[in-house]
Amino acid sequence: MLNRAILGFSEERKRLLAMINDFLIKKRIHDAESHNRNYETLAEAVFAEVVGLNVLELILKDKEGLEEIQVVGTSIFEVRGGIPRPSIHTFRSTDEVEQIQQNLVLFNQDTLNARKKWAEVRLNDGSRVTLTGFGFTAQPTLTIRFYSTNRYDLPTLCDEEYQTMDTTIMRYLRCFVRSYLNMVIIGPTNSGKTHLIKALIAEMPDHERIVTIESRFELMLQRDFPKKNIVQYEIVEDDPVHDGQQAFKLALRQSPKRIVHAEIRDEDANLYVRACTRGHAGSLTSVHVHALEDVPDAILDMCMQDGRAVSANRLVKRITEYVTQIGVEMAIINGKRKIIRMGEYNYVDEEVKVRSLALYDENSGNWSFPDRLSTSVVNRILKHDHLGYEQLMSSGVI
Repeated sequence: MLNRAILGFSEERKRLLAMINDFLIKKRIHDAESHNRNYETLAEAVFAEVVGLNVLELILKDKEGLEEIQVVGTSIFEVRGGIPRPSIHTFRSTDEVEQIQQNLVLFNQDTLNARKKWAEVRLNDGSRVTLTGFGFTAQPTLTIRFYSTNRYDLPTLCDEEYQTMDTTIMRYLRCFVRSYLNMVIIGPTNSGKTHLIKALIAEMPDHERIVTIESRFELMLQRDFPKKNIVQYEIVEDDPVHDGQQAFKLALRQSPKRIVHAEIRDEDANLYVRACTRGHAGSLTSVHVHALEDVPDAILDMCMQDGRAVSANRLVKRITEYVTQIGVEMAIINGKRKIIRMGEYNYVDEEVKVRSLALYDENSGNWSFPDRLSTSVVNRILKHDHLGYEQLMSSGVI
């Protein structure tokens, strides 16, 4: 029961809290003050500081909109709407942070010590906790990234509450999914890439075999899409038996229609490129770069890491035409996660070109649609999604 309570299982936490309260009642000290830390009862204070997450328990009482908790030394930052802000709560000493770290690694069957000064563990709801200790970072750190329990779809992301896109962009994206165009998403951390990936997956037919590859189960697809034909891989980067390359090899033997690679990495870039060029159209990934134009070169650099003797120009052309057919850039604007640019990739005169299909203007708060799709993509949409083609026609972008 203790380990499940530490990892956040609500029923076990309630039972343990009740046991602590009963003990304090028997000792007749249950009404004692909880040393001015805003705990409602002494039992709650004891639970938080011995078993729970210490002062972070107070932050978790207001979990609405909470996306991440960042701890650096004794300082705490709360991330809401993609923006970190200093918390009103702090730790009294780094010893309290280290106690939380040791509790979490102990019951995740991991270690954090002088020989291994970092760990990644998971809470019961799937939230990821990244921990570092003295000697690896200047101060002990703890970052909890919470996974949203909301299921997003494209119409929801058009709503006033989110304003991630408008109706025209939604129509574009639906056409791209239905026409089996390979897409890549870029943007900083917490800019909404995961939400958009899930919304795009929601548009894919339930019967199609989708294989996802992640370093941590962040997409939570089995929970949100229980009827979809999805195989989810969680890779272990430093384990060759379960790393990205092995996941790809097995995935390609499981007859996937599409591959969703949460984030393309050096060691598996060649395999993802090969998958996109050999029959797995409609696949999806994300890359950490500054601009859409940088994506093909970034993937090229990853592919060249293994020292293969290949023509760089020929490979970047292949990546541009088959892997990065459509690019989407995301950012946080005034606390809202926005698609700020969407483009079609072309390889012209031995250069990567991006047609800006949609651009977000921060001053007006609206999107413009300066460029048009190429003839080849229009013909592909006509072949796979005639209704979507007509909707784009009615929007005036074709």
